[in-house]
Amino acid sequence: MNKNTLKSKEVFLYGILGIPIAFLGFPLYIYLPTFYVEHIGLSIGFVGFILLIARILDMIADPFIGRFCDIYSTKFKIIFISSFFLIAGLFFLIKPFYNSYIWLFVFSIITYISYSFVLIPYLSLNSILSNNEKDNTRLAFSREIFIIIGVLISLLIPYIFLVSKDSKKSLEILLYFILAIFPIISIIFYTKLKSLEIKNKNIVHNNFLESLKNFFISYPNQKRLFFAFLFNNLANALPATLFLFFVKYILVLEDKTGLFLIIYFLSAIVTFPIWIKISNKLSKKTTWILSIIIAISAFIFVPFLNEGDFIYFTLICFFTGMCLGADMALPSSIQADVANFTKQKEDLTGVLFGFWAMITKLSLALAVAISFITLEFTNFENENINQYSIFAIIFLYSILPIIFKIFSIISLLKYQLTK
Repeated sequence: MNKNTLKSKEVFLYGILGIPIAFLGFPLYIYLPTFYVEHIGLSIGFVGFILLIARILDMIADPFIGRFCDIYSTKFKIIFISSFFLIAGLFFLIKPFYNSYIWLFVFSIITYISYSFVLIPYLSLNSILSNNEKDNTRLAFSREIFIIIGVLISLLIPYIFLVSKDSKKSLEILLYFILAIFPIISIIFYTKLKSLEIKNKNIVHNNFLESLKNFFISYPNQKRLFFAFLFNNLANALPATLFLFFVKYILVLEDKTGLFLIIYFLSAIVTFPIWIKISNKLSKKTTWILSIIIAISAFIFVPFLNEGDFIYFTLICFFTGMCLGADMALPSSIQADVANFTKQKEDLTGVLFGFWAMITKLSLALAVAISFITLEFTNFENENINQYSIFAIIFLYSILPIIFKIFSIISLLKYQLTK
């Protein structure tokens, strides 16, 4: 743990790794399935099944990866080495030598697991580098600002190069950008910050299951934070999953999709400093609850939108985007506080961030499952959508997320960092 208040330069350098991490999202989750179906010629059902199995295995592995990071080597070294495995896995995934399901499965696993070996220690460094709650918040906001910047850049690149409608060309150009910037940023990140991590070799580590048992026995109140995080992530994942459907079938403004996303993410970047100031005056928990209430207040108007309501939906994107900054940074900052707090008995930093990463992935998987299974039962048809499907999209996109966010607030109101 760093014993001094972190310098602004160090906070900045910690955050920049968020750019290449964000860049990976579009190739892995947006373009890759379509690429393997349309350009490699594999069955859409088998591609979906293989990617689902790969993600489930990756999700299950997260806490174990966190435990590995707690015990072996330093987290900077793990991030540095894993980033090159990640680049290699992504390269062979996008540039396959053989058009086979086995190739897709093997390199999906390599890429997802390598990604976790980068992301989990990166998140846990939030706790290790800081020595107080304010630095935890500064690091979390720095990371999330750069992640959103990375998302915006990766969103715009296919449009700038006029290849957005071609999944293969979009994948390739994003791959070239990743190959160019990831090694450079990884080297800067490793060389400039590695001296800040002090590995405590005197900490005694119990076995994995024993550590988890001790955590929940010693800190039973932390279950409320886990549930708050799960409900809030589900509330965010459902609209993310159905965003394109809502814009296309409810608003009938498909040509404005990019603009809505840009407004959403830009408003998050602009309001980051405001949330930091509020969280310094109020508690992080109170600030997070406030942001959830604002998001609910904006989203409650979504079910009443009609075809062509461009201005109203733009305002909703702006206000919910404002809350995105708090929603991304404050939970991870609170998680860093928890990790620091639990070090009084045992260092569980990696394990805890591994579980939180697992909850995030579980939320995304549940959101896809809930959305697509429900739409299947409504006999959803892409070309001729029926009223049942329209009602389902509106309910899943706006009403159900509000319910989940209310559950998240209830869990947070009962939560305290202490026992």
